[in-house]
Amino acid sequence: MRCKKETRRLFELGKIVATPGALDLLRRLGEDPIRYITRHAHGDWGESLSKEDREENTLALEKGDLRLFSVYETRLGKLWVITEADRSSTCILTPDEY
Repeated sequence: MRCKKETRRLFELGKIVATPGALDLLRRLGEDPIRYITRHAHGDWGESLSKEDREENTLALEKGDLRLFSVYETRLGKLWVITEADRSSTCILTPDEY
């Protein structure tokens, strides 16, 4: 029998919000936004995040005072997840809503 590895959130998410475009995209995909929030919170920054943004996320985890950014590819477009530098909120949005 396989044991599932327990994973913990790497940082506080604060208040979780989503933009209308992101909610519409997720509805059309038939997916729950929590899937992407969970990936983000566990340090899975997505498939197409630049090397520079990955390095900034690493620094943000070390210092705790920079924003955290993830990019997820879906069959209908990209979703972004951004946690504010002060960890007061996390937003799921589409790139054109930034």
